[in-house]
Amino acid sequence: MKNIICIFFSILFASSLVAQVDSAFLVNNYEKSIHQIPMRDGAKLYTIIYTPKEDGNDYPIIMNRTCYNASRNDNFNFGSQPSKYLLAEKYIFVFQDVRGRYMSEGLFDNMRPNITGNNPKNKTDIDESSDTYDTVEWLIENVKNNNGRVGQYGISYPGFYTTAALPDAHPALVASSPQAPIADFFFDDFHHHGAYLQSYTPAFAVFGYQKDSLTTQPWYMDKFLRFPGQDIADAYDYYLEMGPLKNITEQMHHDNFFWKQIIEHPNYDEFWQKRSILPHLKGIDHAVLTVGGWFDAEDLYGPLNIYKTIEENNPKAKNSIIMGPWTHGGWARERGQQTVNHIYFGDSISTFYQEEIEAPFFHAHLKKNGEIDLPEAYMFDTGTKEWHRFDSWPTDKIPPVSLQFADRGKLIVNGDTDPSLSFDYISDPDKPVPYRSQTEGLTFTPRMFITDDQRDAARRPDVLTFKTDILEEDITIAGEILAELMVSMTGTDADFIVKLIDVYPQTHENYEHNPDNVSMGGYQQLVRHETFRGRFRDDYANPSPFTPGKQTQVSVPLQDVLHTFKKGHRIMIQIHSTWFPYIDRNPQKYVPNIFEANEEDFIKSEITVYGTSQIKTGNLKDKAKTIRP
Repeated sequence: MKNIICIFFSILFASSLVAQVDSAFLVNNYEKSIHQIPMRDGAKLYTIIYTPKEDGNDYPIIMNRTCYNASRNDNFNFGSQPSKYLLAEKYIFVFQDVRGRYMSEGLFDNMRPNITGNNPKNKTDIDESSDTYDTVEWLIENVKNNNGRVGQYGISYPGFYTTAALPDAHPALVASSPQAPIADFFFDDFHHHGAYLQSYTPAFAVFGYQKDSLTTQPWYMDKFLRFPGQDIADAYDYYLEMGPLKNITEQMHHDNFFWKQIIEHPNYDEFWQKRSILPHLKGIDHAVLTVGGWFDAEDLYGPLNIYKTIEENNPKAKNSIIMGPWTHGGWARERGQQTVNHIYFGDSISTFYQEEIEAPFFHAHLKKNGEIDLPEAYMFDTGTKEWHRFDSWPTDKIPPVSLQFADRGKLIVNGDTDPSLSFDYISDPDKPVPYRSQTEGLTFTPRMFITDDQRDAARRPDVLTFKTDILEEDITIAGEILAELMVSMTGTDADFIVKLIDVYPQTHENYEHNPDNVSMGGYQQLVRHETFRGRFRDDYANPSPFTPGKQTQVSVPLQDVLHTFKKGHRIMIQIHSTWFPYIDRNPQKYVPNIFEANEEDFIKSEITVYGTSQIKTGNLKDKAKTIRP
C-alpha cells in the first residue's frame, strides 16, 4: 500500500518534491501571510502570500492555484517551483487552494465548466475563471507594494486552472504559463479518445470524494486502502484477474462521485463537452507560454491543443509553446542527465528552460515592456537531441512524410500503396498485449513505457509490425500524425493502438546509465503512440458498432512529434488492439457501455488492416477536425 501512495504523490506533486530553492533565502527575504479571500458568491479561498520584505520597490505577483494542497508551501520551502531563478528576482508569490479543496470553502468539481462572459463584476455565477478574477482583484487591492501586474503558472491540474483563467481574464493578469495542462478529460489523463486509462484507477480516490471540513491533510487516504499496493508485483495479472471494469465499481469505487460520472458518461456527451476548456479560449490578448514534455504519458494532448486553439482564435495574443524531452512536469526539476527510461537526451536541459525561457518570460511581461526574444515555438528534436526555433507550429519548414505498408513487414516512405494487400491478426482480450517490456507493479500513470523497447511487442502474432530498410539519410517527422486505417473485423468493436518507433542500429553503443540487461543495439524506441476506441470513428458523442467483415475507415490521430530518424536507423510502425493495463480492454463485442460489460462480452476478433492504409505527418490543417475534436 505504501508504494502505490508514494508513487502516486511523487507523480502528482513532482514539481514540489525536489528542493532546488533555498528556504533560508525565503526566510531572510520574504514575509508570509495567510488569507481567506472572498469570492463573488461568498465562498472563501485559502491563500498563502509570500511578499518580499519592504525595500522601497514594487513587485509583480506570480500565482499558482492548485487542487493539491496549497499549505504544502506554508513552510518557507517551495520545493522546485517557482524556480530559484524566479525566486532570486523577487516576486510576490501566491498559492491558493481551489474551491472545495483542503482549506478552501465550497464544493469541488472536476474540470469545472467555464461560463462564457462570466467575469465582469455584475455576474454572479462562478467558475475557475471567475475565482481567478476575484482573487486577482483582491490581491491588487490588498497586497502592499504590488506593481499592478499578475502572472500565473501551474503544472498538470494546476495547468488547467491556469488555462481556465484565460477567458475573460482580469486586466491585471498579463502573463500565463499553462504547463502540462489538462484540456479535456475525454482525451487527457483519464481517457485517450474515449478509451479508459486503467492505470488511473487508484487516482479516483483523490478526485472523487468531497471533504467534510477545512483541512490541511488528505481526507481520502482510507480509500487507497482498497488497493493492495506494494503486495501486487504484477499489475497485468492483477487487473486481468479482476475482470471487467464493472468489478472495479463493485470492489473499489462504489461510493466515488467521479467514478460514477465516468461510468454514466462513456461517450463524449454534454457532460464532457462542457468540461473542455478549448472552446472557451477566445478573446485572449495577453502573453501565454504553454509548456509540455514530448514524453508526457498524462498530458500531451493538453499543451499541444491549448497552444493551437489560442493561436487560431486569438491573433493578438503573444502565444508561444515549449516542448522538451521531459516526462510529466520534468522541466521543474534538474537531475543533471536528462533521461527518459533508457534514453539519454543531454545535460542540464531543465536548467536551460528555467533560466533561459521561463524566467525571462515572466520578467519581460511582469517587470519590463513585454519584449522578449522568444520564438513562437521552441521545440526539442528527440532524435538529434537539440533545440529548434520555429515561427509557427506545426511548421511548414520541414517536408511532410507519408508511410505506407508493404508486403513482408516493409514500411515505405513517401511511396505508393498497394490496395490489394491485407494484414491480419487475432486480438484476444484474455491475452492482451502488455504495455511494457518488463513486469511492473501497480502504479499511477506509468512513465517508463513511453520510450520503452518494443522488441517484445514486435515478436507477438497479435501485433502488426512494419519497418523501413536501413535509412540512407536522416528523415525528420515534424508536426501532426494521422494514421488513416482501412480495417475490417469479425467482431463488432475494437481499439487501435498505433505506435511510431525508432529502430537503433545493431551497433549502437549503450548509454552510461543503462543497466546491464539493456542493450541499445537494435533497440526499438517508442517515439509516439495513441489509442483510439473504434466505436468513436464517426462521432465521439454517438458511437456505433462495426459491421463484421465490412471494410471501414478508422482515422487515428497521434499527438505531434519532432523526431529525426537518423541515418543508419529504421522507422517502424506497430498496430495492435490491446495495451494492458495502461488501457482498459475493449470487449470487441459492441456493448453500449464498456464500464458495464460482462465477462462473456469479451471475445476474440480477427482484425484486418488493408493496403490502402497509410500514415500522414506534417501540418495537417485539413485534418484539424479529426485531430482536435
